[in-house]
Amino acid sequence: MHVPDGFINAPVSAVAGVVAAGAVAVSLRGARRELDERTAPLAGLVAAFVFAVQMLNFPVAAGTSGHLLGGALAAILVGPWTGVLCISVVLLMQGVLFADGGLTALGVNIDVMGVVTVVVAYALFRGLVLVLPRTRRSVTAASFAAALVSVPAAAAAFTLIYAIGGTTDVPVGKVLTAMVGVHVLIGIGEAVITMLTVGAVLAVRPDLVYGARGLTAPLKLRVGGELVDAEPAAPAAPAQGSPRKLWIGGVVTALVLAGFVSFYASASPDGLEKVAADKGIDARADEYEHATADSPLADYDVKDVTDARLSGGLAGVIGVGATLAVGTGVFLVVRRRRAAAPESV
Repeated sequence: MHVPDGFINAPVSAVAGVVAAGAVAVSLRGARRELDERTAPLAGLVAAFVFAVQMLNFPVAAGTSGHLLGGALAAILVGPWTGVLCISVVLLMQGVLFADGGLTALGVNIDVMGVVTVVVAYALFRGLVLVLPRTRRSVTAASFAAALVSVPAAAAAFTLIYAIGGTTDVPVGKVLTAMVGVHVLIGIGEAVITMLTVGAVLAVRPDLVYGARGLTAPLKLRVGGELVDAEPAAPAAPAQGSPRKLWIGGVVTALVLAGFVSFYASASPDGLEKVAADKGIDARADEYEHATADSPLADYDVKDVTDARLSGGLAGVIGVGATLAVGTGVFLVVRRRRAAAPESV
């Protein structure tokens, strides 16, 4: 759902950019409360993993594909504030290095793919976790539902922005119907990927899943007007140590997905591209040349590497490495600022 240059006019794109900058600024402050010495490096890994999985377009209908947006996954694994930052880092790297998503539309993309998906997904996820039994199965089920709903919500958000500042005269009702319809299907794929990933991390390191914190709180019963434990409290779980193994496994998985599996991704246009072509939203897109169209990594190919498999694989590996480095650097700085804050008060 990467919005290119030319879909949204300059004034609305500028406003969206201001909104996105504000959201990132607020998220930087909020992420200080979510990140600690163990989770800061993992947040960089989440950004790199989202980058890798976004290269894996999967077919959803005849001539249409979809890919992970990642807002729900990031919010559940590392927290909503950090989740917004993860998606923002991914979108920045994609726009600057790979000419994927317009630079003038970067604010639109952050608002739609970052802010909206995270807010909708995490709000629904927290609501479901509160009413469902406090089990790992409930967390994975809630992650499925949250991810599923977040994708058509993002499609509706794009339609709203298009209704305000679209560069073509297409009936908004038709755009909304087409966008939400195809992105419900894409949302199913998003939900499955999110559920499987959250479940995998829960299986090995549940203490590192932000959305599962407090999962082991004892069940309470009211007896004689007082709350008591329904069963004897279990002994405190021992510290599980460094998350290094999870980090290494995640990095290797992201590199394999981006460097090898991505070659087999669907070549069909994604949901937004398909709707844009069918409804005429992209009528003026050719008037805008991407600012980094001449990048040596544009379109996820390495310039002067003629073998398509090798070129795409190298581009994916470079993208994962760059996103991991930038993301980890950002989150470590945010973590250090949190640690230094009490001293400055």
